[in-house]
Formats: sequence, C-alpha cells, structure tokens
Amino acid sequence: MDRASTRYNGPEGQEDMPYLLTPGPLTTSRSVKATMLADWGSRDVEFRKVVADIRKGLLAMAGCDASYECVIMQGSGTFAIEAALGCFCPAGAGRTLVVANGAYGDRAARILERIGRHVSKIDKGDSAAPTVEEVAAALDADAAITHVWMIHCETTSGIVNPIQDMAKMVKGRKRVFMVDAMSSFGALPLDMMDGLDVMVSSSNKCIEGVPGFSYVLVKRDMLEGSKGRCHSVVLDLYEQWKGLEANGQFRFTPPTHALVAFHQAMREHAEEGGVAARGERYRRNAQQLIKGMRDMGFTTLLSDNQAGPIIQTFLTPRDPNFDFEHFYEALRSRGFAIYPGKLTRRPSFRIGTIGKVDDRVMAGVLKAIRDVLAEMKVTDLSPLEA
Repeated sequence: MDRASTRYNGPEGQEDMPYLLTPGPLTTSRSVKATMLADWGSRDVEFRKVVADIRKGLLAMAGCDASYECVIMQGSGTFAIEAALGCFCPAGAGRTLVVANGAYGDRAARILERIGRHVSKIDKGDSAAPTVEEVAAALDADAAITHVWMIHCETTSGIVNPIQDMAKMVKGRKRVFMVDAMSSFGALPLDMMDGLDVMVSSSNKCIEGVPGFSYVLVKRDMLEGSKGRCHSVVLDLYEQWKGLEANGQFRFTPPTHALVAFHQAMREHAEEGGVAARGERYRRNAQQLIKGMRDMGFTTLLSDNQAGPIIQTFLTPRDPNFDFEHFYEALRSRGFAIYPGKLTRRPSFRIGTIGKVDDRVMAGVLKAIRDVLAEMKVTDLSPLEA
C-alpha cells in the first residue's frame, strides 16, 4: 500500500508534518505559529509589555494573590525545576522530600543530589499514586524535612497525583510545598492559594505554546530569602526576578519568538474558556482514545480513576509481529507522532491527548492504528509481560 495515499491531513499551518500526540512539544494553532514570523528586539517597549503581560496572566491563571511572583527562565521545564530546587531547597540544615512515582520525580531527586542538597525520596515506582497518609508519616518521622517536592501529572505513566489534599496536609505540618505542574498547568485545576508555595511549568504544554522557556510561581518572601543561595549564575531566580522588576528585561538573551507565541497562546486559552474548557477538551480526547484502543484490544496501564487527560499509556502487545519502531514510523507516515514508553517495569508506549487536537484527530489516529496493525499482521493485543 502507498503510505502517502493513507496519510491523514496534518495540522493547519504544517500540513506536511504530523500531529504531535506527545506530552510536549505539541501541536499548536496556526495563529500561534504565525506570531513567530516577525523578529522582536528584547529591549523594545512592545516586547517588554509582552513579558509583563505573560507574568501577570500566569499569576492570574494560578489564582495567586499579591504575595506571589512569576519568574520566567530561559530553557526547557527542567531548567526551571533545577532553578527552583537550587534557589529554594535548603543548602545546609534541612532536607527536601521528593515524592516520586516516575522519571520526573526521580530526576528532581538526582538534581538535588548533584547540587549537594540533602534529599529523601518516597519511591512509588512508575504507576502508583502516593497517599497523603504515607507522606504525612514521612514528615512526622523526620523533623529535618523542611520542603516537599511533588509532580502533579507524572507523564511517565499519565497518572495525576492528589495535589490539593497533599498541599493541605503539608501546610498543616508547616513545611514548604513545591509542585512540578509541567504537564498539567492550564488544563487541570490548580490554585496556588490552596497551599502551594512554588509551582513550575513551561511554555510548550497545556497553554499550547512552543518550547523555549519555563516559569516559576513562588511566594515573594521565599524569592527574597533565596538571595545568594543558588548554585548557578544562570539559574538564579532571585537575580532573574530583580532584572525583570527593574526594567522588564531578561538578564540574558530571551527566547523572543517563543515568548510572543506564548502570549498569543494565552489569548487563545482564554478565548476557549480557560482552564476548565481546555481541560474538558483534553478529557474528551482521552476518553475517545482510550475507548477506541480498548475496543481494539489494547490494555491501558492505568485505571480510569488514575489516568488524567494529558497522556495515555498502553501496554505493548505480546504478538511477535508487533515492533514499536515499525509501529511508530508507520503512524508517523500517516500523520501522527506518538511517544515510546518510559516505564522501567512494563513494556509500553504513550499517546498524548493535549495540544491543538480534538475528536477529529483522535478518530484519525485510531483509524491509522487499526490500519498499521493490519499491515503488521498483529492480532494478539494482550499485553506483553515484563
């Protein structure tokens, strides 16, 4: 069969490229792409207004009062994660508890170890949610723990962790609560006033911008108290904040195109109906995808009450004809880019349900998967055991 003849039409503005069914980078609107056709000077008044609008808009989206600040940092989400860990976690006495249930919790713990900060970890493997009770027990057992770091949506599996309940418990024990909301902010409810001291996210996730920067929302008193603590010149959030406050400029060259694209993406986020509407579209995408895959015979890693609407993990079929690289390339040739699994214990692959995609795209990828399975002569979709 001529694969070109079976190709699903790509997204508007990049018809020759696949839909990115990943946890980010993801498919963006044509209007977001169009903003990047112009060049901006980083010192221009218009550009500095864009930066100010983004900072103000992110604080509002997160429900922040006047005691919070927004600091934008060049680089991917992990840059802001290391910046937050290096600026706010104790460098001498005190310990940070990382609640990990996937690769991104593990990465936070590795960063803390690398920069010489005291760290403890609750390790839930790669697909189990932590409970409030077990985190509370860890805090009660170790008075040296002053900070707690947790992922909101762990895209290793797609699981959504109980941030609101955890925040209430952590604050009740007078600890600092820090959240990696990289893949959730903008689509899942998150209110900083519920007890979050620090939240980190990035430009190329649920607000549907492009890669290039990340950001930290943080209590102003924590930011002021971090002066001189950061292990890095470039990642020093206090110094970055002081620069932004002084003249609206970044200390180092900002990703101008990514920022103006994000500014447009924030407008479109608001026009769609904000967090609630964005999250509902993603939930519809996820429900359609999961039902279609299960109808074919695939098994999801997570139960329906565990899986969020961000990315779905499917267990690799046991059929000897199934080869993920073939599966991936055949889907990509039909207009859909998915993700390999990131689990350490069970073979799997992942399909994202975020970005500028809808029910039409979900129907398209399901049809493409059926066609590719037939081409590969895969009939046994029961899961391959680890």
